[in-house]
Amino acid sequence: MLQSRYAHTSSVLQNGYVLIAGGYDDYWSYDLNNAELYDSVGGSRAPTSNMNNARHSHTASVLTSGNVLVAGGGTGYSGVLNSAELYHPTTGTWTITGNMNNARRCHVASVLTNGNVLVTGGYRPSNSINSAELYDPSTGTWTITANMKNPRYYHTASVLANGKVLVTGGFGTSSSLNTAELYNPSTFAWTITANMTNARHYHTATVLANGKVLVTGGYGTSAALNSAELYDPLTGTWTITSNMNNPRYNHIAFLLTNGKVLVSGGLGLGGGASNSAELYDPLTGTWTVTANMNSARIDYAASVLTNGRVLATGGFSSSGTLNTAEVYYPG
Repeated sequence: MLQSRYAHTSSVLQNGYVLIAGGYDDYWSYDLNNAELYDSVGGSRAPTSNMNNARHSHTASVLTSGNVLVAGGGTGYSGVLNSAELYHPTTGTWTITGNMNNARRCHVASVLTNGNVLVTGGYRPSNSINSAELYDPSTGTWTITANMKNPRYYHTASVLANGKVLVTGGFGTSSSLNTAELYNPSTFAWTITANMTNARHYHTATVLANGKVLVTGGYGTSAALNSAELYDPLTGTWTITSNMNNPRYNHIAFLLTNGKVLVSGGLGLGGGASNSAELYDPLTGTWTVTANMNSARIDYAASVLTNGRVLATGGFSSSGTLNTAEVYYPG
């Protein structure tokens, strides 16, 4: 990359380019407002306009218009933002849009089937957040929606085939959570669903081709987890599936075009960054080891490109903040 960074975002644009924005340049040193574009065809990198606000631990959502909504995030060690802005790929520029009602970092943003964006939870100094709000791209404004049942950050939020949003785990007021809840965009209400088998935060959740949700790893009550479990939206229940080969948290998971799930990187039991990767096959419910990444990385960003490959960028390792990028070629 043109800039070393971690706690940034990576968004695949409708033209196939990847927008990489914000993050930290060095360990808790200073925030970035710069952004760059990766050409998934030619492999080149080029700078684009800076964001209006430097930020890390923010969200970036590709809207149906093709614009990218960046919201919230942190500044420095403890600062929190409520600002939001839009990146316009056709002009390569950023414009300010409406502020969120609540400043938050380490939150999750989900693009709903109606095109609106649901932002859930997050962290602000001294406490986790249970609030949620909706962004309407047609008006550029945010409206408060019902609070989640539990405050949480480092959680996941997955848009299901029925349009509802499944929120799982995260860190609550004092520990990891095993709770899960569903948001209904039609009624603007939350309902509790079955608890996960394991409490976890810094985990991943991936919607499979069969509609089920695969949750992997995370940090439990005292250590990194290698456990994985499946949520079935039709029954509202969880079932245990095979353990990963390596415990990990703060990792990445993506659904590949072949239906398998790639999990890579993160922190392991020893607390060091990992370069290991593995594949989950939903047909057999098993994991197989795949090629290691070239660099161990945590707090990195990754995207599935239009050609089905996976781009991993930046992150942090024992050698410091990374400016490297690498591409995974599925078999």
